[in-house]
Parts: sequence; structure tokens; C-alpha cells
Amino acid sequence: MMERVYIGLGSNLAEPLKQLRGALTALAALPQTQLLAQSSFYVSDPLGPADQPRYVNAVAALDSALEPLVLLDALQAIELSQGRERKAERWGPRTLDLDILLFGERLLNNARLTVPHYHMHARAFVLYPLAELAPELCLPDGRALSELLAACPFAGLERLPA
Repeated sequence: MMERVYIGLGSNLAEPLKQLRGALTALAALPQTQLLAQSSFYVSDPLGPADQPRYVNAVAALDSALEPLVLLDALQAIELSQGRERKAERWGPRTLDLDILLFGERLLNNARLTVPHYHMHARAFVLYPLAELAPELCLPDGRALSELLAACPFAGLERLPA
């Protein structure tokens, strides 16, 4: 059964726009998965250490028949193929970060995956691109995307021209 999945994309190293475009191509090639849409690209300040480049972010909408952990493995393989190095430093610079934001109506919380993504409600660089794709979205826990947007200012985000 196909489920609607939203993936957050981010990069701040090695030509971030090129990284995100490559990731979107890889997402479109995943088995049992169809890339439906992508948001605009946004530039945002880093969450972690301030001495790193700004991020380029986007959100992609997929329909996928893959199970959540199988999709997670595929996303991590895409990250590795594009030069991602997993380091102990949280929120440090990276060539590519792919996060499962929402997976259908599922609520998941295990050692490898929490869905909805545990901090998406506070991240403008996730909420605003997501709202481009699904403005009427309601999260599995009942919260409306519009409510989350109202509590999360656009400040610090810059939408890149198409």
C-alpha cells in the first residue's frame, strides 16, 4: 500500500543546491516509490555551531510502499553516496541530510526513527516548504500545519527564486 511521505532535505557543504538536486533525482529512483513534488529551495541559518555555512533546505513529497525503516536505510544510503560523514557533532555541517518528516498517518518512536520528526514543529525551514506542498495538512497527532506555522516565524529564512 502506498503512503504519503514527506522528506526534509538539507545541505550546507559541497555545492548545496547541487546536493539537493542530486538527492531529488535519487529519491525519484527509489523502488516502490514515486516522487510527487518538491518545494522551493530555502536558505536558513544553521541550528548548531554558528561557524558553518548557511543551509539550503527543501521538502519532497513521495508516495511509497516501502516500510519506514527500509526507506530510512535508503535515505541514509543516498546521504552516504553524496559524501555524508556521520560525526558525533550534532547539527554540524554536512553534504546532505535527509529526514523522514511524516509517514502517512503513522506515529513511530523507536531507536532509529521518530515520526512525525521530533523537532519539525519548531523549524521554519521544514514547515514553510512543507506548507507549499500541503497547506491543509493535519499531522497524525491532530495538529494542523497552519497552527504550527502561526507559532513559527518565517524570520531567518530566504526563499530562493525558482
